[in-house]
Amino acid sequence: MNILVIGEEQHYAAFLQKGGLSGHRVQQVSTAERIGTLEDYGLVIDLDFDEHTDRARIYAKYPQVPVLAAIVRTSLADVMNNYAFEQGFNLVGCNWLPGFVAMPVTEVSVMEEEQKPLLADIMKELGWEYEIVEDRVGLVTPRVVCMIINEAYMAAEEGTASREDINVAMRLGTNYPKGPFEWCGEIGVTRVYKVLDAVYKATGNERYKISALLAQEAGIDMKIVRKN
Repeated sequence: MNILVIGEEQHYAAFLQKGGLSGHRVQQVSTAERIGTLEDYGLVIDLDFDEHTDRARIYAKYPQVPVLAAIVRTSLADVMNNYAFEQGFNLVGCNWLPGFVAMPVTEVSVMEEEQKPLLADIMKELGWEYEIVEDRVGLVTPRVVCMIINEAYMAAEEGTASREDINVAMRLGTNYPKGPFEWCGEIGVTRVYKVLDAVYKATGNERYKISALLAQEAGIDMKIVRKN
């Protein structure tokens, strides 16, 4: 199968740890704008679609080419509503965030039941395990992990415990593989901020209201955000 993977080098290198691409012809590019046509590909894997949702215009022109797209900060429904997929919807939402991209089970969402058989075929050919979750902003694992990271920042902000103590407590107390600040380091604090911001705007739930310390480290001026 001819596979096009779109993503920056560091993100792509982490993605390669997932395996499953041996035996396939893979091309990696940093931006979709460098691709003239998708006709020669049997699959597109877009690792940073969340940052470039306007790529949907490109994908809508090739409904026959399935796209496993990083869709965490928006939803498939929003993408479909904002862009014209007149000949068929070919996007599958995936949790391709750094820190999750190589996990043994890929979290995915679909918009239409008709997508499920094709998705099953693709995952079988790649040898990947996957779990279909509800199409909603944040999916499941990203919103839970980012919420835990946010709460850890609040605890650090209040002086409840040091970052290392919080990491150790999470690993030993809940048997999580990483502490919240370790997760944040892998995902990237700016990405964590953007996920929390998207989920908070979508739900209005106060549990996703962003810690001032987290926002500060993400380079966000909360005074300006609140003003706007």
